[in-house]
Amino acid sequence: MLYYVFKYVLPGPLLRLLFRRRAEGIEHVPAEGAAIVAGNHLSFADPLLMPAVLKRRITFLAKAEYFTAPGLRGRLTALVLRGAGQISIDRSGRAAGEAAIQEGLGVLAKGGLLAIYPEGTRSPDGRLYKGKVGVAVMALAAQVPVIPCAMVGTFEIYPPGRVLPRLRPVAIRFGEPLDFSRFAGSAQQRSVLRAVTDEIMYAILRLSGQEYVDRYAADVKAGQAKGRRG
Repeated sequence: MLYYVFKYVLPGPLLRLLFRRRAEGIEHVPAEGAAIVAGNHLSFADPLLMPAVLKRRITFLAKAEYFTAPGLRGRLTALVLRGAGQISIDRSGRAAGEAAIQEGLGVLAKGGLLAIYPEGTRSPDGRLYKGKVGVAVMALAAQVPVIPCAMVGTFEIYPPGRVLPRLRPVAIRFGEPLDFSRFAGSAQQRSVLRAVTDEIMYAILRLSGQEYVDRYAADVKAGQAKGRRG
C-alpha cells in the first residue's frame, strides 16, 4: 500500500512534474512475470525516478546505511525508500552478499520485477564502472531476462554530496531484454558470471553513452577517501 501511495500521491507526481523525466523503450519491460532491471547508478534520485515511469511495482535492493541515518532526516529518508519499494540489505562481508542474492531471488520467485545496480554503489564522477557478478548469479539462478536501463542526467541534478537537486529534465532508457538461457547450468563458473555481467554492462553503456572505467566504483571511492585522509 505504501508503495502505491508514494507512486500516485506523493512524491511520485511531484517528481514527474519537477524533473520532466522522459521514458524511452518502456515497452521492453514485461507487463508481468519475473525479470531483472539492471541499471547504472548516478544519483540518490535514481530509485525514486525509475518507479515513476513504470506501471508495475519494482523492488530495489538498497544498502542498509540508507535506512539507518540518524535524526528526522534519516527517518524520512528511510520512509521514502521503503515507499519506493526498496529492501534494506547489509552488504558488509561475503555472507551479507549471499543474503542479498537470496533476497533478490525471493522477489523473482514470486514473479516480481527486481531492480539491481551492478556497480554496487553510486558512480563518484558520472562514469560507468565495472559490474559485480551478483546480477549474473541471480539472472542465471532464476532463469529470467535482464532489461538494461540507463539513467541519463541524474548525476547532473543530484550528484553525491549535493543537498538539494537541480531542476533539470532527465531520461530513463530501457533496452531490449537480454536472454542468458544459453548459460543454463553454468551458474557456478566464474568465467561465465563475468561474461554475463560484462554483457549487461555493455548494454547499459550503449544506452547511457557514459565513459566506461574497468574498475569497481567502491575501490575508486575508497582510494579517494584514503587520499583525503592523507
